[in-house]
Amino acid sequence: MFSFLSSMPIRVLNSIACAALLSACGANEQMPTTDAAPAAQSRAAPISSGRWFISAANPLAVEAGADILRRGGSAVDAAIATQAVLGLVEPQSSGLGGGAFMVYFDPEKAILETFDGRETAPASATPDRFLDENGEPMQFREAVIGGLSVGVPGAVRMLEMAHADYGVLPWSEPWQGAAALAEEGFNISPRLHCLLDRFYFLKQSPAAAAYFYDADGNPHPEGYLLKNPAYAETVRTIAAGGAEAFYTGPIAEAIVEAVNTPKRRVTVNRVDADRDQAPTTEDALEDLIPGGMTLADLANYRALKRTPVCGEYRQYEVCSMAPPSSGGVTLLQILMLLERFDMAGAGAGSVEALHLILEASRLAYADRAQYLADQDQTAAAGGLTQEALVAGLLNPAYIAARSALIDITARMDDVDAGDPSAFVVTDAAGQWNGYAPGDSPEPPSTSHFTIIDGAGRVVSMTTTVESVFGSNQMAAGMILNNQLTDFSFSPTRNGVPVANAVAGGKRPRSSMSPVIIFDPEGDLWAAVGSPGGPAIIGFVVKTVLALIDWEMQMQPAIDLPHVVVPRGKAYLEEGGFDAQIIAGLEARGHEIATRALTSGLHGFKVNPDGILDGGADPRREGTWQTGFVENQN
Repeated sequence: MFSFLSSMPIRVLNSIACAALLSACGANEQMPTTDAAPAAQSRAAPISSGRWFISAANPLAVEAGADILRRGGSAVDAAIATQAVLGLVEPQSSGLGGGAFMVYFDPEKAILETFDGRETAPASATPDRFLDENGEPMQFREAVIGGLSVGVPGAVRMLEMAHADYGVLPWSEPWQGAAALAEEGFNISPRLHCLLDRFYFLKQSPAAAAYFYDADGNPHPEGYLLKNPAYAETVRTIAAGGAEAFYTGPIAEAIVEAVNTPKRRVTVNRVDADRDQAPTTEDALEDLIPGGMTLADLANYRALKRTPVCGEYRQYEVCSMAPPSSGGVTLLQILMLLERFDMAGAGAGSVEALHLILEASRLAYADRAQYLADQDQTAAAGGLTQEALVAGLLNPAYIAARSALIDITARMDDVDAGDPSAFVVTDAAGQWNGYAPGDSPEPPSTSHFTIIDGAGRVVSMTTTVESVFGSNQMAAGMILNNQLTDFSFSPTRNGVPVANAVAGGKRPRSSMSPVIIFDPEGDLWAAVGSPGGPAIIGFVVKTVLALIDWEMQMQPAIDLPHVVVPRGKAYLEEGGFDAQIIAGLEARGHEIATRALTSGLHGFKVNPDGILDGGADPRREGTWQTGFVENQN
């Protein structure tokens, strides 16, 4: 049963090209292990004995969080340390110049809360921000490079808000590891080097070129000791002065200067051009459009607490983020649409199970594209607010009507958004007008980490600069996001407004889906999440199904091959399915493409004996650690 827990406090082509580059730099041959949890031993750990667990996308970030947990810091303290290091060693995916969503659970206080650190558009932003002189949507590469795509960063304010409520150690302490690492240097990882070698346009930023590349424009090699004194200074400034020192003063001034300084950009005229290839004589150089961000935009940014969006799947309560993330609603819709089917009997990886996942996903993604956006800044349609729309989209009767459209033997010909208005209880007057679907490219990047501390407090946090290396601009030692390209480039369709259109102060729609799950008795059962653009939702859905329906442990659930439909077309993970499975899906009408799907799932599950079982995604550089608290706070 759906609930908002009141008691528990261009475009598509270009983003596919981006995904291909990410996938080429994705997989590890073998997942790293730690001394605390060697491969030959169980990954299990007692949940109530001071045992902690952390899983994240880079071993250095995991160690930074683990150091805090060993010393008795809370899950939120460890999240700060982890994020600060990820922004240094995995700048292609997340950082202090971006945003994040956090789901937090405290078992002693019986509190479940979510924190919204999503970026906002500058006050000067208008709905036509990503339209060209002819009123047509820009190509993605035209929009993303430079200040036009940069939103006001939200991660630092969000972390400070969470720390004020649930931090144990002093605010300054979790930042010290990142400051020292930035000053002393870290070795460039294989994935970072691979992406630096493939993303041409990063070199167009003088600060990024000087930092990541040598004098000849070649990326520093794998293993190179990379130092970032500017980032060390930024981190120490935040540690000493709090979030206010980030949103005002020299750091804020550096961000505004980077966003508003005109630079040169490449306009790729060829329709089939790879968005990151070097320009040719067929391409034109034009001045970049400044982003229009002001010091007031930064000073006025506020992180928000939001009520979690939760729903029941086979008596398990699955909780995630409300809008502006579409992740929680879409994830729950897919699960609820599938509940009438015997997924356990179908079996993991079967034609029947994959077909049902694809069909449920197509229905849910159609609703997502048309209805979901920033609940605080999106004008009500026919008097219906975003909160009312969410309630309608997750209403059991609406779900039943949508699920009845699924034919177990054949693919639906066409899938449009439904009409949830009849399933909404509202006093609002006016006729239902609806929205038109938007056209956000939303390329795959981002990072996720999951933490449980020695007291059983949990953080499931997804964090991002949006595209690979964000806007490709740097300020104060950090990559700046390109989050505004998560808005729809078209503000209207055939005269009908798009819910996710650009507006000043508005938060762009996201797919981030950090999840915490409770068992039928209401006890903590699992936490998980992933990067991956709009495919995030599919990655997390697959993992939840594997945990609940197919009774897998966390690592096999993470490893299970992916099936996603982020933009209508069905993608199966390359090498994960044999020809017979693909033929079976094609016989049911699916047009199948196989490709590397570079998720970054990280999570844990609580076994019936109270033992923690964790996992990290081998498709990136993910790893995990577990151990005991030295000094419990």
